[in-house]
Amino acid sequence: MALRSHDLALPAGASTLIQNLIHERTGMFFDNGKSDLLIDKLAPLVIERGFSSYLDYYYLLKYDETSKAEWQNVMNTLSVQETYFWREIDQVRALVQTLLPQWHARNGSSSTLRIWSAACATGEEPLTLAMALNEAGWFERASIEIVASDASSKAIDRAVQGVYRGRAFRNLSPHLRDRYFEQDGSDWRIRSNIHSRIKWEIANLIDESQIAHLAAADLIFCRNVFIYFSESAISRTVRSFARFIRPPGYLFVGAAESLLRLTTDFTLTEIDDAFVYVKRERAL
Repeated sequence: MALRSHDLALPAGASTLIQNLIHERTGMFFDNGKSDLLIDKLAPLVIERGFSSYLDYYYLLKYDETSKAEWQNVMNTLSVQETYFWREIDQVRALVQTLLPQWHARNGSSSTLRIWSAACATGEEPLTLAMALNEAGWFERASIEIVASDASSKAIDRAVQGVYRGRAFRNLSPHLRDRYFEQDGSDWRIRSNIHSRIKWEIANLIDESQIAHLAAADLIFCRNVFIYFSESAISRTVRSFARFIRPPGYLFVGAAESLLRLTTDFTLTEIDDAFVYVKRERAL
C-alpha cells in the first residue's frame, strides 16, 4: 500500500533540522510557524524516495554524496513562480530612460552592458526588460546582454519554452502583447526576436560559486525573492553581489523589500521615481 503524507514519521526535532538545512542551502527561511508548510511541501519528495520518515530524507540531503539531483527537486518544489509581465515597471523605466543613457555616454559602443535577472522565475522579468529596451530602440544603439537565472530548473524550462497564459499579461497592454507575442491555442508564445535576447541559466543565489560569473554585471535585478529569505541569507547574497558587480553597480530589489539595515555595500538612491541600490565606493 502506497504511503501518504500523514503516514510519514516526523521524529522530535526533525522539522527544525530540515528547516535549518533548507535555510543553509537555499536561503529560504520557513519561520514563524511556516515549518508545517515546509514539511507538507516536502512530503511528496520523501514518499517518492521510498522513505517512511522525514529524518531519512534529511540524512539524504545532508550527507549523501549523490544528493545534488535531489536538491534540485527541493528547489523546484519550494520555489515560488508567481510573477507577470511589466511588474514594478518604474524601475525598468529608470534603466531605459536614465541609467542606460548615462552608461552609453560613458562607454559608447565599445563595451557591452550586462544585465542579470537573478531570480527570473518563468522569464517574465527579463522578457519585460528586453521588450522595454526594444521599444526604446536600445538594441540598435548599444551592445546589451541579458542573462536570466533561477534556482528552479522547472522554471527555467518554462522560460526557455517561452509560452505564457493570460494571467501573466495582467499588467501588459494588449498592444504590447500583440506586438511581442503570437497566440498559441489559448496561450501566448514570445516572438523569437525578443526571446533570443535572453541567455538562461540555473543558479542558486546562496551559492557564490554558481553566481560569481552572473553577478559580474552592470545591473542586477533581484526582485521579490528576498521576501522568502532570512536577513542573514539576504546579507550574505548581497555581499556576493557587491563583490562581483561592475562599478558603479546598480541593484534593483522588489518594492516590498528593503536592504537598509542589511548592507553597507549599497546606498539607496531615487532615480526617476524608482528606488535603486547603488554600489558604495570605498575610501582608499
